[in-house]
Amino acid sequence: MAKPPFLPFLLFVASALLSTSCSAAPRKKVAFYELKKGDFSVKVTNWGAIITSVVLPDSKGNLGDVVLGYDGLGPYINNSANFGAVVGRVANRISGARFVLNGKVYRLSKNSGNNTLHGGHRGFSHVIWTVKEKVDGEFPYITLYYHSFDGEQGFPGALDVFVTYKISAPYELSIAMCAKSLNKATPVNLAQHSYWNLGGHGSGTILSNMVQIFSSKITPVDANLIPIGTIVPVSGTPYDFLKPTTVGSRIDKLSGGYDINYVLDQPIGSNGMRKVAVVKDGDGSGRAFELWANQPGVQFYTGNFLNNVKGKGGQIYGKHAGLCLETQGFPDSVNHPNFPSQIVNPGKDYKHNMLFKFSF
Repeated sequence: MAKPPFLPFLLFVASALLSTSCSAAPRKKVAFYELKKGDFSVKVTNWGAIITSVVLPDSKGNLGDVVLGYDGLGPYINNSANFGAVVGRVANRISGARFVLNGKVYRLSKNSGNNTLHGGHRGFSHVIWTVKEKVDGEFPYITLYYHSFDGEQGFPGALDVFVTYKISAPYELSIAMCAKSLNKATPVNLAQHSYWNLGGHGSGTILSNMVQIFSSKITPVDANLIPIGTIVPVSGTPYDFLKPTTVGSRIDKLSGGYDINYVLDQPIGSNGMRKVAVVKDGDGSGRAFELWANQPGVQFYTGNFLNNVKGKGGQIYGKHAGLCLETQGFPDSVNHPNFPSQIVNPGKDYKHNMLFKFSF
């Protein structure tokens, strides 16, 4: 059955959101929700399971929003930059928009040249999720749910997907993404795609940010940002962030900026996660975060394709206005048997946990 083109889908969504006509079937409601503990707050929307703001103090007690985003719902419906979204069914790129699984060829939606990016035209970042639970209190959280049907964007099998955002301790944000394959083996690789700027979302570039990534290897890519299938050391290259290094110190040695998957070195700890990275603002706010996760890789991206994007409060986001650290399975793993498998078999669960520990 032919899939509807993306533009009509957007028009349908807009109609669903704005229509006041009577209908036998209730429409899903898109809204914004806040988690708050003291002067630390996180706002999300069930459109794309998007984090729309993260507000915390700086070293002088001044509050600031440290993720890039938009004002209101409208711009998020397109959201070509995937600000704050959960991307999937398979994050990152799949070469040729195809893969073979159990002897069958699956052809996917092409939305990045001849490749599939972040699940296709109508990936999980461009659908309405259901709010399953919203709990306030000492440790507030919200759980969102999406059912992905068999054949959606070309992927096999029905999939139930959940994401929970929780303020799990003072100035800590935990993210739990899980999915269950219902009837067929399928690749699953979810990622949380927030763009961070610890100086504040409108404070300029992240080139002065100090970054440490606990990885000694990367999966190099071709000109289309598709992994070539090898794993190589970062030593002696601009990709070496084993020691804290400013983002801008070697970025001019790259074409455009950083957009690469790092193979994480740290073992899984007693908390079920490994230490992934540390980011510190280099412009005086004192803000920093540690990122922990249970995935084998992390995509480090420096907002290379941002170009005069109108963001929150009228701010204009240019190139390198934010950075992403997207913990994940390795990109294009479905076409590289030497990469860790992202295949989830029927009745089995995919689990992806993240933890941001903020300080200032």
